[in-house]
Amino acid sequence: QVQLVESGGGLVQPGGSLRLSCQASGPPFSNYRMAWFRQAPGKERDIVSRISRSGAITAYADSVKGRFTISRDNAKNTVYLQMSSLKPEDTAQYYCAATTGTYGASPHDYNYWGQGTQVTVSS
Repeated sequence: QVQLVESGGGLVQPGGSLRLSCQASGPPFSNYRMAWFRQAPGKERDIVSRISRSGAITAYADSVKGRFTISRDNAKNTVYLQMSSLKPEDTAQYYCAATTGTYGASPHDYNYWGQGTQVTVSS
């Protein structure tokens, strides 16, 4: 089964940028549809963005459209989340997730998860 390790989180000021990375190991990375989720304290885990196996199809939550960009490099077994114009409400633990199943938006659609990386947007 695939193992996922996120990196790139940290503290950033409002309006700033961060790039999250998720390194996968195990079975062929191109087998997996990938997604980024986030979870703030006391809130549910919500999808931020997802990407198809080839990278040709992407989708975003309304709250991040125009500010975040998901991409993947199958040769490097890595999926990225470029985050710009960050807002305090983007503060959350960000999780990378993978599935061989439905290209869905629910956490229940994803079988494999990383440990998460914290993003804090604050002045």
